[in-house]
Amino acid sequence: MKIGILKETQKGERRVCISPSIAKQLIEKGFEVIVEDDAGSTSSFKNSDYEKIGAVVEKRGVVFKEAQVLVKINPFDEEDLKLVDDSHILMSQLFHKSHPELIKAIAEKGATAFSMDAMPRISRAQDMDVLSSQSNLAGYKAVILGAYEMTKIFPLMMTAAGTITPSRVLIYGVGVAGLQAIATAKRLGAVVEATDIRLETKEQTESLGAKFITVDNTGEEKAEGGYAKAASEDYIRRQKEAVNKSLFQADLVITTAMVPGRKSPILITEDQIKQMKNGAVIIDLAAAQGGNCELSKLNKTVIEHGVKIIGTTISPESVSTNASDLYGKNMLNFIKHLTEENKFKWDLEEEITDETLIVKDGIIRKNGKTE
Repeated sequence: MKIGILKETQKGERRVCISPSIAKQLIEKGFEVIVEDDAGSTSSFKNSDYEKIGAVVEKRGVVFKEAQVLVKINPFDEEDLKLVDDSHILMSQLFHKSHPELIKAIAEKGATAFSMDAMPRISRAQDMDVLSSQSNLAGYKAVILGAYEMTKIFPLMMTAAGTITPSRVLIYGVGVAGLQAIATAKRLGAVVEATDIRLETKEQTESLGAKFITVDNTGEEKAEGGYAKAASEDYIRRQKEAVNKSLFQADLVITTAMVPGRKSPILITEDQIKQMKNGAVIIDLAAAQGGNCELSKLNKTVIEHGVKIIGTTISPESVSTNASDLYGKNMLNFIKHLTEENKFKWDLEEEITDETLIVKDGIIRKNGKTE
């Protein structure tokens, strides 16, 4: 089986789907690896790094022509699909629930496609979960970006000229990104508070030394598979009331609340921003899906009412070397899971395969069944 590593073309993307160290492990498992020219250059991986471990570096068209499995991080775009045919098996984050037109286009090509963002949140799939591995880095980087953009330092500091009080950080959403943000902000010496619709995250928050702002979620849908559900308008109202005091005192706010396949919930309104501290910073990690802050704009910094609002995915592109290694490890484990003696098993009754296989031989699958 030949695995093709494609260069990411999405604006601002610096990662590569499989790093040389992971490509080496695939080759040791008996797979052939073909890498698009300069695919890893923005992650500090040279063509020669791939060639040293036995991979072949080729131009884009050759990779599509020779590889059976094509791997990316971001969804396949129109230019990619021009080169896709019914012999190809595509693997990337397809975000299929919010991109039905892409799934239809892949099906029309007669191809097969796995969506990495559809990985079930079960224990045996943890080492294949790209959303978790990348969100972990995003949570860390959000705090570092916030520290850079703030006009204050994080820790308590006692000097001859007086005492500097610690900064206050508020985090919305205690998933993978939120937990890493809490841990990073605490390590830097900030006073940290966090809130989440999932009350089961209270213990995790407190174990990291942060205060959990509790909001009664009676009547809300329970989270399934580790993913948050969309909150009701009543819950959002009650959350605002409970969190407002902390929000208005915060020097840095990080929002991470995303619901798969849906627009991000608005957690911070313009009216709330008007009451925040002058000079406060908001890092909105949900900006790609509309944003948790009413005034967020993707990949832009907006200053409104004295508050700096940065809408970003921060996606780990800013730490692309580590991010590429982690994503690649997820892909290695996923490919090993799907294959036996370097051939696909196609076990459609198995949960991981069933959930991630979105298109099979040009047929769109829904709810685990072929239509």
